Amino acid sequence: MTQSENTVLAIVHQETSDPGRIGQLLQHKGYRVQRLCPALGESLPENVADYRGVVVFGGPMSANDEHLPFIRAELDWMGRVIASDTPLLGICLGAQLLARVLGAEVFSHPEGQTEIGYYPIEGVTEEFQMPDWVYQWHQEGFELPRDTVQLARGETFVNQAFRYETKTYGIQFHPEVTEQIVDRWTTVGAEMLALPGAQPRHEQQEKYSRHQKEGEQWLSGFLENWLEG
Repeated sequence: MTQSENTVLAIVHQETSDPGRIGQLLQHKGYRVQRLCPALGESLPENVADYRGVVVFGGPMSANDEHLPFIRAELDWMGRVIASDTPLLGICLGAQLLARVLGAEVFSHPEGQTEIGYYPIEGVTEEFQMPDWVYQWHQEGFELPRDTVQLARGETFVNQAFRYETKTYGIQFHPEVTEQIVDRWTTVGAEMLALPGAQPRHEQQEKYSRHQKEGEQWLSGFLENWLEG
């Protein structure tokens, strides 16, 4: 492989964002991770066909914020990634952007609920085993796009994971979180913990200790299936 063919492109949306556990596992598997932040003015690559895969992470903005130039640019660009047959993974905001690219709507919960902390999900296919509990940090969800396969569902936000064609995935939850990320988000975003449905910081930390091993095992297998399967 050339350097670019062994590189996974990580699209983040804040200066302090990092690929977390996903970046660690990809590097452990021998991949190079290239971080890029369009929100800070960094340009999206014209040619993605040489990349081994693309991960679009979360962020505090909405997939409906088309008045933000980088959101409009990402929506257009993700369509080109899909057309190139490059493996694409959208996480939280990334999944919501992907849902919009595929023609679905992104919206707030009708009763103002959020998912911030650990929540149970249910796998709905035999394609691969889903973790029982996942880390969430979002106020919006998405419709299941047409011509996709639902992979997981939840109670508050029904659509939690889907696949389009063979190598394009959207997941609402955050498998990339580390202990440091949970600590940072619950500190910097402490005001979010007062929203309906949000869990207090100590509960999130306790549930991270309880569920992180299962989540990491699932993530490692998922990444292998996504890039190599």
